[in-house]
Amino acid sequence: MIPAAAGIGLRFPHHRAVLEERPAAAWFEVHAENYFGGGTPLEYLDAIRRDYAVSLHGVGLSLGSVGGLDERHLSRLGSLVKRIEPGLVSEHLAWTAVDGTHFADLLPLPLTEETLSVVAHNLKVTQDFLGRQILLENPSSYLRYRGSTIPEWEFMSEVAERTDCGILCDVNNIFVSACNHRFDARQYLRRLPAQRIGEIHLAGHRLRRLEDGRSIRIDDHGSRVCPEVWALYVDAVTLFGRVPTLIEWDTDVPPLAVLLDEAAQAESFMSSEPTDARTA
Repeated sequence: MIPAAAGIGLRFPHHRAVLEERPAAAWFEVHAENYFGGGTPLEYLDAIRRDYAVSLHGVGLSLGSVGGLDERHLSRLGSLVKRIEPGLVSEHLAWTAVDGTHFADLLPLPLTEETLSVVAHNLKVTQDFLGRQILLENPSSYLRYRGSTIPEWEFMSEVAERTDCGILCDVNNIFVSACNHRFDARQYLRRLPAQRIGEIHLAGHRLRRLEDGRSIRIDDHGSRVCPEVWALYVDAVTLFGRVPTLIEWDTDVPPLAVLLDEAAQAESFMSSEPTDARTA
């Protein structure tokens, strides 16, 4: 079980430090695919799992693929779930593979009824295979399809309703997409079903200024959480109550102490909001 507290993303540079220092982390989340190959990384994860709660976060299942899921990938995920017994399993609203070729990016989907059916089908297949509910994460985006007909928050809510999956609310992704596409991030939060929120993600991003004077925010997970995202997180805590919250940091990974400091900041915001909106 993942506690309703602030955890951190566990990356390879910190494996040994976690085992040697036994930091006071509430829980860890790992990218599932990093452990498909077995070997030393999986041995480290086994050892860390003995003392800490762990969640698995997938980045390559490609739930938006029209051709269905990669059975080998799903099987490897299932084997890891069985071995690690994670408190939570999550994946992205994205597509990452076609015809057996896997890409390094979480690619955006047109938000249409057809896509909704595809994602719901693939989610049901995944949950049936794993024998458990998974969480679906909202993406960060830099473009929108002209053919999209469903607002993203409605799409996320409807997928959850059709499949009984949970929602991983990435607050940084909402902020990034809201800035890039000029919508109200707080309205997005208010439109999500509070009872479906099983986890929150927080991360840093960077602002890139373009030659034509415009700017775009890039979800690079390479810095501390910015003040604007912390403010949006406070709104999320007010709406959803205490839920497991994760600090993500994937590029220019800092010392473990920096991640623990960010988690402590998240914990302070959670502790200052006594109302659990899902049970009030």
